[in-house]
Amino acid sequence: MPSTAIETVIAAYFTNITAMNPEGWIENFAEDAVSYDPVGEPPVKIREDYHQFIGQLQAVFTKLAATTEHIFVAGTEAAVKWTMEGVSKTGKSVTFEGITIFEINKEGKIQTTRAYWNPNLLVAQLRG
Repeated sequence: MPSTAIETVIAAYFTNITAMNPEGWIENFAEDAVSYDPVGEPPVKIREDYHQFIGQLQAVFTKLAATTEHIFVAGTEAAVKWTMEGVSKTGKSVTFEGITIFEINKEGKIQTTRAYWNPNLLVAQLRG
């Protein structure tokens, strides 16, 4: 699979998170896709639980902006260094960052994500 195809699906993933668009976001994933977000938490079956993920974003944020700083493609996987900036519904500005490993299947869909970031840093900003 060409690296440009992998970069395209990753760009769509982050664009749909920024837009908090659950239908657009889910279209990037394979039927049986799984996400570890963050790593260390139980895995989420995307097609079963995606509304919960986007719903949490919609409940907390009025605005989100994702920046992909680096995308490193190797074979059918990519490691992405990203930063998210947001404004909560209470008016607090937050910035958090991490690295997500994407595994892309032969159909060009995301099969697995493993996100390395610290949600406690985000919560502290929201409460601060």
